[in-house]
Amino acid sequence: MLMRLTAVNLDCADPLALADFYHRATGLPLHERSDGEFAGLGGGEHGLLMGFQRVDDHRPPTWPGRDVPQQLHLDFTVDDLDEAVARLVEWGATVPEPQPRPDLWRVVLDPAGHPFCLSPRKPAPAGGDTDANGTRSDR
Repeated sequence: MLMRLTAVNLDCADPLALADFYHRATGLPLHERSDGEFAGLGGGEHGLLMGFQRVDDHRPPTWPGRDVPQQLHLDFTVDDLDEAVARLVEWGATVPEPQPRPDLWRVVLDPAGHPFCLSPRKPAPAGGDTDANGTRSDR
């Protein structure tokens, strides 16, 4: 293996506020050295680090428009789409319209305007174990 992905970082105006939103949504712990310039969740024994870095003139992507194009989006699995969307909205997310395939997944904007997708967790296939993301691992 040449490289291993260790972090995904999002630009934003308020790193601690955005880290709090994603902490509530994922349960990942806040990194101990987080501050107003950079905040992180997870990393180390928790796997991939989600980082949030302050950018003074941050302009959020305009989704579904293209005035300020998205350069990355995250995908998450959830047990119940409607319940997850409702809780995320309570915590500051918004739901843009139109939704491309609301029967299969939902696009949500975090409080800083970054789009991310939610899809239902897939049921475990017969004859194999799955991880927390519904990915099958045969033994």
